[in-house]
Amino acid sequence: MHRGRKERRTRETLALVLAGGKGERLHPLTIHRAKPAVPFGGKYRIIDFTLSNCINSNIRKIAVLTQYKSLSLNKHLALGWEKLFNPELREFIMSVPPQQRVDDRWYEGTADAVYQNIYFIEKEASHFLLILSGDHIYKMDYYEMVECHLKSNAIGTIAAIEIDRDKASAFGVIEVNRESRIIGFEEKPQDPKPIPWSPNQSLISMGVYLFNTRDIIDELKTDALCLTAHDFGRNIIPAMIETRRLFAYNFQDENKKEAKYWRDVGTIDGYWEANMDLVSVDPMFNFYDKDWPLRTYQPQYPPAKFVFAQEYKGGRLGIALDSIVCDGCIISGGRVQNSILSPNVRINSWTEIQESVLMENVEIGRRCKIKKAIIDKDVRVPEGTRIGYSIEEDRKRFYVSPKGIVVIPKGVEIK
Repeated sequence: MHRGRKERRTRETLALVLAGGKGERLHPLTIHRAKPAVPFGGKYRIIDFTLSNCINSNIRKIAVLTQYKSLSLNKHLALGWEKLFNPELREFIMSVPPQQRVDDRWYEGTADAVYQNIYFIEKEASHFLLILSGDHIYKMDYYEMVECHLKSNAIGTIAAIEIDRDKASAFGVIEVNRESRIIGFEEKPQDPKPIPWSPNQSLISMGVYLFNTRDIIDELKTDALCLTAHDFGRNIIPAMIETRRLFAYNFQDENKKEAKYWRDVGTIDGYWEANMDLVSVDPMFNFYDKDWPLRTYQPQYPPAKFVFAQEYKGGRLGIALDSIVCDGCIISGGRVQNSILSPNVRINSWTEIQESVLMENVEIGRRCKIKKAIIDKDVRVPEGTRIGYSIEEDRKRFYVSPKGIVVIPKGVEIK
C-alpha cells in the first residue's frame, strides 16, 4: 500500500535540478566544466548524488537546468543517466539550457532559471515542483518530503538541517515556530536566528524546495515583473512567508550515520576535506550502502593493478593504503596513502602520493613526492617533481588554497 502511494506521489512530481552556476569558489576545477560535473570520490560527479536521490525516491521526471560550460555535464547525463528512463512511461531526464523563450537573456538567479522554463513546467502539468541544487553531497528520500508537505497543507516546503549558530551565517537561515511553519528567512545573516528548542543551533536551508506547481508559478510571474535578484532565498521565499503556508522539513538522512551528512563542496578546501573523509576507516558518508545505491557513468577500464614487491634494499613496492583506487589504475612500484585515484591513473616507481586527489588519466613519473594536492584530468607529472612540500614554490606555478591545498588544472603541462 505504501509503495503504491509512493509511486503515485512521485509520478505527480517534476524535479528541476539547478546546474548552471559558474562555481567560482571551486576554481580552478571549474575552468573547463560546471560545478555539478566536477569529479568526486574517484568515479562520481557531484551531480550524481542529487540524481541518485531522485532515482531512489522514484522521481522519474527530471530536467537539469544548465548554463555555463555544460559540455562535460551534458555528455555525462547522456552516457550515464538517459538509459535509466523509459519515455513510454513518461519518464525522462533532459538537459535544458537557456532558450530565450522569455527574452534574449541567460538565467539570472535561481528563480529566474525556473521562471524561464514556465512553458515547459505548465505543459508537463505535474502537481508538485521539486527544485534541487546539483552541487550538494547528501542522501535524501524526497518522497518523505512530499508526504510532509501534504500533511502540513503547505504551499511550499523547504528542506532544512540544524548546524551550529556560529557557522550558519554562510547559509540561508530559516526561522520557524513550534509547528515548523516558516515565520522568517534571511540569506546569510550576520546574526543567525536560533532554533526555539535549541538556542545554540540554527536551521538552514539545504537548497531543496518543494512547491505546489500552480502556486509557485504565480509567485514566479509576480517576481519577474519586479526589480529583484530573482533568487529563491533572497526574494521568492521571503515574499511568500506573510501570505503563504511555508513549512520546514527536517532533513531525514538516508546515510544512516549518527550525524546528518549534507555538504556543499563549494570551495577547494571543502572539496578536499570531503574527499579525504572518504578514505578514513569509518567515513561519515557511506558509499557502500546497498539500500541506497549511487549511480554514475563508468567507462570500461580493466581492473586496478599493483606491481613490484621489491621493498627491501631500496627496491620498489606498489602499494596503496587507506585509499580509494578506481578501475584502470596501475600502481607500478609507487606508494599511495590516504588518497583517491580516479580511473586510469598511473603511479610509477619510487613515487610517494599522500593525502591527494588524482583525477582521470593522470600519470605521475618516477621519484615524485606529492602531498595535499588535487591534480585534475590529463596531467602528466614529470620525474622527480615535488608538490606540496614548499608552499612558496608551489604558489609560483599553481593555485594554492587558503589551507595549503595545491591544485593543478586539467591538462596543464608541468615543466
